[in-house]
Amino acid sequence: MRNADGARALHERLVQLLPEVPAAAEDDALVKVPAVCSTLRVYERTHSVSCYHRWMTDRGELLRRVMTETGTGQGELSRLSGVHQPSISQFLSGRVDLSDEQLGRLLSCMGRRLRVVREVIEPELTRSERRSWLLHRKVSSQLTPDTLRVWEPTIVGNVRRLRDGVTGQPHTRNLERWQHLVKCGDILGLKRVLAGLDRESIEMREVSPMRGVLTEQDRLDVLARAI
Repeated sequence: MRNADGARALHERLVQLLPEVPAAAEDDALVKVPAVCSTLRVYERTHSVSCYHRWMTDRGELLRRVMTETGTGQGELSRLSGVHQPSISQFLSGRVDLSDEQLGRLLSCMGRRLRVVREVIEPELTRSERRSWLLHRKVSSQLTPDTLRVWEPTIVGNVRRLRDGVTGQPHTRNLERWQHLVKCGDILGLKRVLAGLDRESIEMREVSPMRGVLTEQDRLDVLARAI
């Protein structure tokens, strides 16, 4: 890329791909290597992270792309991975969330590996979800084997009442999981659900049996900060 013609050709191609890149002027300075390098920096700054993030967060679309590239159908992928074909269909349509672990297993069946870039983001929660998370995070901060033993009768009673009032999935399954975690004394598992921001934890908290374990003052303090 030492000659102006090569630099101009690369610049024109980038202009076609990226509308925000300014078109080259007649001034020769714009078609020299420094100008093209500047253009590449614009591309990197405005597109490398956003494009990669878009591909990597849309796991279903990424799965579809690899299936197309490798000529792998849903039935074949189901046989290779052991994942039911209807589940694969739901992953592809976006009706069911696909975790990185699940995606990695499916990709490995097609000769691909998943590389994930770690990025800290603030999750998008509804006001209700955020209030619930703050309250359950407070519960998590007080949860120990000793407090669980004290709270267990309250929690078990709440599970029983909730079971009488909810129907369908995932609520019924989530209640069973709450009961299992409490019965086993799984402190770490409970803390993951209480403070987790993944969709499964959020849905678990929709049928939380932790009502009544916080003092009224603790609850009011948390809600005051949630406003």
